[in-house]
Amino acid sequence: MATQHDLLRNLPKVDECIKRLDQFVEPETPPAIVKLAVQRCIEEQRRRILAGEVVDELSDIAWIQLFRTEIEKQKRPNFRRVINGTGVVIHTNLGRSLLSRKAAEALMQAGAHYSNLEFSLDTGKRGSRYSLVEKIICDLTGAEAALVVNNNAAAVLLVLETLARGTEVIVSRGQLVEIGGSFRIPDVMAKSGARLIEVGATNRTHLFDYERAITPETSMLLKVHTSNFRIIGFTAELSAEEMVQLAHKHGVLVMEDLGSGCLVDLSRFGLPREPTVQEIVKAGVDVVTFSGDKLLGGPQAGIIVGKRDVIERVKKNPLNRALRIDKFTLSSLEIILREYFDPIAALQNIPTLAMLTISADKIKKRAQALLRRTSKDIADRCVLSLMSTVSRVGGGAMPEYNLPSWAVALQPQDMSLNAVETDFRQLPVPLIGRIENDKFIMDMRTIQENEIAMVADILVGYFGKGPVL
Repeated sequence: MATQHDLLRNLPKVDECIKRLDQFVEPETPPAIVKLAVQRCIEEQRRRILAGEVVDELSDIAWIQLFRTEIEKQKRPNFRRVINGTGVVIHTNLGRSLLSRKAAEALMQAGAHYSNLEFSLDTGKRGSRYSLVEKIICDLTGAEAALVVNNNAAAVLLVLETLARGTEVIVSRGQLVEIGGSFRIPDVMAKSGARLIEVGATNRTHLFDYERAITPETSMLLKVHTSNFRIIGFTAELSAEEMVQLAHKHGVLVMEDLGSGCLVDLSRFGLPREPTVQEIVKAGVDVVTFSGDKLLGGPQAGIIVGKRDVIERVKKNPLNRALRIDKFTLSSLEIILREYFDPIAALQNIPTLAMLTISADKIKKRAQALLRRTSKDIADRCVLSLMSTVSRVGGGAMPEYNLPSWAVALQPQDMSLNAVETDFRQLPVPLIGRIENDKFIMDMRTIQENEIAMVADILVGYFGKGPVL
């Protein structure tokens, strides 16, 4: 058996490996990628030897295969498409909302061509990027003015820094939430320079709680959507109308952070009742913030709507420039917003809304279509079955609400579920599912109709012929 010294001494030289690789590598592969892959493979082998791992001396063919695998890995983009079989529609880790076909096309146009981003086609002079979507937002929500920044956390920060810096902002104790990525309302308020005043109990906050806390230092009453948790049972909170009446009685502003803003009422499809942006604006709230990439179904953005004089103050804040949106967000957001002028069409054309409102029967048919394509070809190595399951809205919207759904469940015969799950994540187009009750589950609510054939090919290629990555 070779000693550690022998193994280290016999490691191949980088330059010689590159020469031998020449006939095995696609001509368009950048030489820098080839060199980097060779160096990393050799260094990894050296690390294993020095760590005392049991390492066999590799043949020339084995080295070539190792290099080619690493070259393909280096050429593969880090940011990649995946197939979402988790059943979570607005999946924060998988990119949240999918854009409609028209919105995706708008992104291509924005990237491939010059545009009127800050150029007025009417006057021939410099224009405002915000004007491209402001009127559309106002028409849809009933607000007097609007502004869009790069995400809702930025929207909350910008509004508070503009309107409440150095003053008191009153918030119900039950609304001091922390959402994904350690985003905490108290921390954002501290960064904005506003002073947090907590009122009420965790589960119940009354009108008198706010009224008692109002002082000459108070500038705002803030209402926050609790996003990814709910308090149930013995609870109480003020409506938007009650907040407005109290605030205006004392000459202070009202702000509501909706988190995941919605422009259509989804309760008629059996989902929990969520206040729409239009309802909050109509209630008289001075400024409302919400996300563009959650229930709205658009790109990541923070949308601010409200009274004209209030929004104008926010627009003039120098911090606004640091938080502004780019041409890609603008182009795709405009297309998504325009879909809402026809709410019925929006439910069909905006993928997030379509996935949330699709019937369980249609999802079941989608699952059955996948089974028909695959069951016979992989029966020797994997048992496929149709099973009822539940999906989630995700993105902090409608927490803990279960959407009845259907899934295809895998039970491998000769390998572990963890190995299957890991291998599926390493595919050129990774397939992401979940392990549940000793099965690998693919929820068909979030697997798109045009992905069924791709998933079938993955399953047949993997179980029919053995793992193929």
